Amino acid sequence: MKIRIKLEYDGSDYSGWQLQIGQDSIQARLEAALDRIFSRQVRVHGAGRTDAGVHALGQVASFDLPRDFQPDELKRAMNALLPPDIAIIEASAVSNDFDPRRDARLRAYEYRVLNRDRRSAFDYRYAWLVPSPLNLEAMNEAARRFIGEHDFTSFRSLGSEETTTLRRVYMSEWQCDGDRFCYRVEASSFMRHMVRTMVATMVEAGRGRLAPERVTALIQARDRSLAPASAPPAGLFLIEVRY
Repeated sequence: MKIRIKLEYDGSDYSGWQLQIGQDSIQARLEAALDRIFSRQVRVHGAGRTDAGVHALGQVASFDLPRDFQPDELKRAMNALLPPDIAIIEASAVSNDFDPRRDARLRAYEYRVLNRDRRSAFDYRYAWLVPSPLNLEAMNEAARRFIGEHDFTSFRSLGSEETTTLRRVYMSEWQCDGDRFCYRVEASSFMRHMVRTMVATMVEAGRGRLAPERVTALIQARDRSLAPASAPPAGLFLIEVRY
C-alpha cells in the first residue's frame, strides 16, 4: 500500500529535506515517526529537496507501507509523533507507481521580504530583512523577464548535478502590502538555489542597483558568477506541488 501525504514545516532548525549523516532533516523526522509506528524502516520520497532553513506549506511525499493502515489514522499517528514544527495536512492512498517528484507538473514557491529599517522579533525566521527602499515596479519588470523557457545556468548553485538547466517559468510576480513584499513563482521544476538567486537579482533591481532589462542579459550569459549571491533561505516557502 502506497500513501501520499501533504505536509507543512518550519525549516529553520533543519538541514533541509534530505537525509544527511549527523544532521537533522525533515525526511529523517518523518522516517523516525514511521519507524515507531511500524517498527521497521520506511523510506520517504519527497516532491522536492528544500534546502536548510527553507519552509513548506505544501510539500508532497509518498512511501510504501509494510501493512495496511487507514490514511486518516496514519495522519493522526504521525502528527502525534512528529515535532510541532512539522505537520501532516493530508494523507491518502495512491497507486503503486505514483512518484511525487517525477509525476509533478508544476511547483510554486513564495519568497517574503520585510522592507524596513528594523528587524522583526516574529518574522526573522520567515522573511529577508531589506532596509533599503524597494521599487515594486522595477522588481516586477525584472520578474516578467523570467517567464518562459530559459536556460537558468546563471541562477543555479555551482556544482549542481542537474542533467538539464532548461526550466519553464509560468508565473513570476511581486506583490506588496505595506512594508511586506511577496514574490510568487511557478515553474515545471527548479534547480538548487534558483529561486533565491532570482530573488536576489530582483531585489537589486528594486534597490536601483541593477536595471530590470539586465535580467535578460544574465539569462543569456549562462554564467553563475555574473548574478548576485543567493537571498537568505528564511524567506523561501514551497507553497504547492501540482499533479
